[in-house]
Amino acid sequence: ETEAKVQGVGGCLMMEPLAKAEEEQDLAGQFLQLEQEQNALLRELPPFQDPVSYVYHPLDYAWELHSDFVRRYCCTPKRVLFLGMNPGPFGMAQTGVPFGEVWHVREWLRLEGTVRKPPHEHPTRPVLGLSCRRSEVS
Repeated sequence: ETEAKVQGVGGCLMMEPLAKAEEEQDLAGQFLQLEQEQNALLRELPPFQDPVSYVYHPLDYAWELHSDFVRRYCCTPKRVLFLGMNPGPFGMAQTGVPFGEVWHVREWLRLEGTVRKPPHEHPTRPVLGLSCRRSEVS
């Protein structure tokens, strides 16, 4: 238990005890690990060119809240296929939760966690996390 491994979380490196790493082999932990691996591959893509000026990566800056969602609601096998597209500016971009309109994430799902600011933020689409009062219309 004194040993530790380095794990990337939300773009940051964190030390994690091996005992916890072994516990992460549950379904939610496997799903989160898969997401981290896919995000690492996405980071290797070349940057977007004009006219794209802003790209948000909610699984980087909202990882804590997203992880809470996965650990609470993706911990048992499901007979569903949950697909989505780009995150809306007042949904997943704010919360890191797929289709996660802020009020529902905060009040109905009762999720908690920190949402940091993305490194390059659009002036009319600020990331406010769970304090965002705008609603996603899509």
